[in-house]
Amino acid sequence: MSNISRLTLGPVLFNWRPETLRDFYFRIADEADVDTVCVGEVVCSKRSPFFTPHLPEVIARLASAGKEVVLSSLALIMTQREVNEARDLAGTEGWLVEANDVSVAAMMGAKPFAIGPMVNVYNEGTLAYLESLGAIRACLPAELPASIIGQLAKTAQCELEVQAFGRLPLAISARCYHARSRNLAKDGCQYVCADDPDGMAVDTIDDEAFLAVNGTQTMSYHYLDLLGELTSLRDLGVRRFRLWPQNVDMVAVAALFRGVLNGSMEVAESARRLAELCPNAEFANGYIHGREGHVFVEADE
Repeated sequence: MSNISRLTLGPVLFNWRPETLRDFYFRIADEADVDTVCVGEVVCSKRSPFFTPHLPEVIARLASAGKEVVLSSLALIMTQREVNEARDLAGTEGWLVEANDVSVAAMMGAKPFAIGPMVNVYNEGTLAYLESLGAIRACLPAELPASIIGQLAKTAQCELEVQAFGRLPLAISARCYHARSRNLAKDGCQYVCADDPDGMAVDTIDDEAFLAVNGTQTMSYHYLDLLGELTSLRDLGVRRFRLWPQNVDMVAVAALFRGVLNGSMEVAESARRLAELCPNAEFANGYIHGREGHVFVEADE
């Protein structure tokens, strides 16, 4: 397995305006130092029709820029229409498909595919089973500590990817939290999730920052920041790191992670610059240290 570290830009999880999303991917193609770009609707199939007309042009632009393009599936498939769309995605030729629902993995037949972070891979047995179906890459769930990641890396036949930046996707539901917050039904949601391009923050009854919601998705309130853990994770055998798109300068974010990976930038300096790029964010890295997900563990702790 290659020793080269690679950066993946995960699919945009938020409901950005179609033209905004198109232009975002165009800039990623032209300027971002990332190896792989995931595209596709993961959270809510009702959003898909708005961006679908732009998708061929986006894929072509990314591919012509030398990026590996991965097509990401929905994380929760419930209706017959969504089943049909998943089958069409699984049948796509020429592009790697990322299964965020295990049913999509079952649809792939003999074709190689990637496992997305919404599929729970917590142990060697699960990983081996998915590899037997054809998984050649697996983005691991955010809750795993480094000790478990290291154990998985010892037996993995596929390429392992670890989430390294951005609000973490924690759960998906049949209910739409955004619609409920506006006293709307899910079927008449008016796409209010578009009002929160980085997700809607949720506080506890004690007014403490708790989670964020994005339509039907529950996310972390804090932004994950694993700049300080990249080297140790690479030593464990991880060769790929995922950056989740946020409504910030993702080209600059990718440059910071690339700088740490190739040794051209110190962690402290990159962390300082990351804070400047995300002035409204609070950072966390607790899960990787076996701690609560919302805490930030300094390098000397």
